[in-house]
Amino acid sequence: MKKQYLLFFLLIFSKKLSAQQVSDANADGPKIGKSIFSNEVKRNFSRKGDFFVIWGYNHSWYDKSDINFKGPGYDFTLKNVVAHDRQTPLTWDYLKPSLISIPQFNFHFGYFIKDNYSISLGWDHMKYVMDIPQSVQIEGHIDPTISNPGIPTGHYAGKYNGEVINVGPDMLRFEHTDGLNYASVEVERHDDIWVPRSQQTSLTMETGLGVGAVIPRSEVYLFNVGENNYWNLAGYGVSAKLGFKFFLTKGLFLQNSTKVGWINLTKIHTTGRNEYDSASQKIKYVENYLVLGYQF
Repeated sequence: MKKQYLLFFLLIFSKKLSAQQVSDANADGPKIGKSIFSNEVKRNFSRKGDFFVIWGYNHSWYDKSDINFKGPGYDFTLKNVVAHDRQTPLTWDYLKPSLISIPQFNFHFGYFIKDNYSISLGWDHMKYVMDIPQSVQIEGHIDPTISNPGIPTGHYAGKYNGEVINVGPDMLRFEHTDGLNYASVEVERHDDIWVPRSQQTSLTMETGLGVGAVIPRSEVYLFNVGENNYWNLAGYGVSAKLGFKFFLTKGLFLQNSTKVGWINLTKIHTTGRNEYDSASQKIKYVENYLVLGYQF
């Protein structure tokens, strides 16, 4: 009986010693963050100090928004304007280096400041196209001749207080198609959902917040006068995202994320007469993107 008790206490002591050795090893080694999905740390390596890069394509949905147009002889707002993105047909053109930036794409480059926190720089190339024709409410005024040199406005001239008008191509064409570019700094948190014993593949959840500048190239024609304007710093935006990454190998991963954002554009180029004419709008959007990434 004494031998049995002795063996029992030796077994308990050996387990405590083993646990203490693991704890000491973790204290001396890299700090590995625990996932919100489990208190058990399953990885035997830390992401801290790793870099990552992603590239892929997006699809976006836009809430109705008000657009204000202002210049000599006019100051009017179109209310609750409907717009959509513009998807490039899926063809082999996606693989041509000279055409790689034509579709709606996402590019991000980041660095892990901690095991489960990273910071990244990104470029979200979205597209925004106002539906034409469409019926909307209008407020403000339009003179018979606007801008400098004068542009005739025809039957659209008048004072408005919420009347509904049909906006046709003879009045307006309004697009951010080269594109609605959101250049952002984002902070992300990464939580492991599943890690196999091999440690070579895994499933991770990513959440993040971002802030940045919006640099659209807007193609606008107001009463048939306008152009595909050059890129300009037109405003700023904020965003939040939630996504999932599946690591095909320890470094290569496939990611699908959804981002919600708010953009404030205060200086949109319109007719090309930037010293006179401009537009402004605030856009709420949802963006989903599928990307391929590599962590190293």
